[in-house]
Amino acid sequence: MTIDLSPAIESPFEGLDPDAIADLGPTTRGKVRDIVDLGDTLALVATDRISAFDQVLGTVPYRGQVLNQLAAWWFEQIADIVDNHVVSVPDPNVTIGRKCTPLPVEVIVRARLTGSTNTALWTRYNAGERTIYGLDFPNGMSKNDPLPAAIITPTTKAEQGEHDLPITEVEIVESGLVETGLWQEVRTAALAVFERGRHLAARSGLVLVDTKYEFGLDAEGALVIIDEVHTPDSSRFWRASTAEDLIARGSEPENLDKEVVRLSYAAAGYTGDGPPPPLSSSLARQVSAVYTESIEMLTGVAFEPAEYPAGPRVEEAIRRAV
Repeated sequence: MTIDLSPAIESPFEGLDPDAIADLGPTTRGKVRDIVDLGDTLALVATDRISAFDQVLGTVPYRGQVLNQLAAWWFEQIADIVDNHVVSVPDPNVTIGRKCTPLPVEVIVRARLTGSTNTALWTRYNAGERTIYGLDFPNGMSKNDPLPAAIITPTTKAEQGEHDLPITEVEIVESGLVETGLWQEVRTAALAVFERGRHLAARSGLVLVDTKYEFGLDAEGALVIIDEVHTPDSSRFWRASTAEDLIARGSEPENLDKEVVRLSYAAAGYTGDGPPPPLSSSLARQVSAVYTESIEMLTGVAFEPAEYPAGPRVEEAIRRAV
């Protein structure tokens, strides 16, 4: 199905006007999300802003809607594994979530030797490293090779404009970032969620290659998964029907995720150092098509674009949810 991108291109959803909703609570602007503090809960607003290399590049039509709705779908699929922060989803771009205390690390789970950023396994392996994230890798591996088992390669959380830094599981515990028992709970949940994701992705004709999870503690101190799960922003997906053939021929698999952006920038010579060039309109359209195809393949439901301009309906939805 061809989706009309015109409304989102003409009036991209770049975020809320904090002054217009000041009566509801203070608004914080992250890289790609606006967060409204509603008191006991947060309104998590997924905008069309897209980031890579730890910087905002521009906007992608319907990106926020895809990520918000797909994350809500995934939270339902893994609810029997670990609790989550979701209270309600009152709008295609809005999730009302419980306030949680985020853990100070991002949990990256990987099943392949791949990637293009400075913290990626393949980048570091190709540079000659054989002990990465505290894990030993043999000689002779090639890009996109499968790993014997899924592994966790954590990073610290960077402020906007700064880079996430690799850290080992041992360092997380020894430094006191996360105590031993809680970290064991985190890694058990992360690996279980990843396996569920791989199974459901395979059923949909996709390969879940790697992903990022964020965890937190709720008001009672219980572990919950927060932010988003298995979206094209937080995960790497390949088209299963062509992946192995392309890899065997030395080509890149078909990416249905944000890797399309990273590879495009890398092909243009950008290495992640210094300010990145703005996202081109042609690349924004390509990414939008990739994201909408991903959500349709995973959920089995045709994507229905929400009304634009998005700001008025988003604000109204938050007010209804209060």
